[in-house]
Amino acid sequence: MATNESPDKFEGFALGKENYKLLLIGFGIIVLGFILMVGGKESDPNKFSSDIFSFRRITLAPVVVLIGFLFEIYAIMKKPKSDKEDKKE
Repeated sequence: MATNESPDKFEGFALGKENYKLLLIGFGIIVLGFILMVGGKESDPNKFSSDIFSFRRITLAPVVVLIGFLFEIYAIMKKPKSDKEDKKE
């Protein structure tokens, strides 16, 4: 089966180097969002702590996690640069 594509075009990774860097940045944003959710626990289980309902845990952290996931989608969908374009820079 002969194709018009060169054989080395399909060798290597599915995404480009820049895509993997963006994926790591997105993963860091998601981890940051989960770290923002941590805390608010009362040491005595018979006492109620309203710290779990803080702005940071209820609003900010989920928004940061959502931004991280959207960034991950962008990182995956971004078209990787070809080798010819990489050499021009």
